[in-house]
Amino acid sequence: MRRLFFLLLTGGMLMAGHSVKAQIGSLPSQVTDSLKARYPNASKVSWKDRIGYAQANFMIDTSKYEARFRKNGTWVSTEKTIGQAALPAPVNDGLRKSKYADWKIKTVYQVYLPGSVIQYHILVSKSDLQKRNLLFSPEGQLLKDNITL
Repeated sequence: MRRLFFLLLTGGMLMAGHSVKAQIGSLPSQVTDSLKARYPNASKVSWKDRIGYAQANFMIDTSKYEARFRKNGTWVSTEKTIGQAALPAPVNDGLRKSKYADWKIKTVYQVYLPGSVIQYHILVSKSDLQKRNLLFSPEGQLLKDNITL
C-alpha cells in the first residue's frame, strides 16, 4: 500500500512539473518580446504564468525585479527590491507618522507604473500573524493598507 501511494505521489509530482513547463512554454511571444524591449539587460529571467498576466522575475546588475505583463504583451508594472535607506525622506516620514511606525520592515519595493508613476510598496510585520502590505506615494501619503499572509 505504501509503495502504491509513493508511486502515485511521485507520478503526480512529475505531471505537475510537466504542466508548469508547458505553461511557461505557452507564453505568447508578445510577452517575452515586451520584456526584452523594456529590459534588454535583464538576466536570470524566470517566468510565472498567472491568471490574466505573466510575471517575470529577473536581475539587472545586482538588483532584483518583478515585472507583470498582460498576455498581449502590454506592460502592467515593475517592482524593484530596494533597501529601506533608499526610500525617499517623505516616504520614511509618512511611515514614521503611520500606525505602523513600530512595526518591523520586512521588504521594500519601488513600484513603476505606466505614465511614469512611482510608488513604494513596504511589507511590515508586528508578529507572524500581523503582516501588512503598505503602498505609499513618493510624497509619503499612505495609498493602500492590505493584510497579507
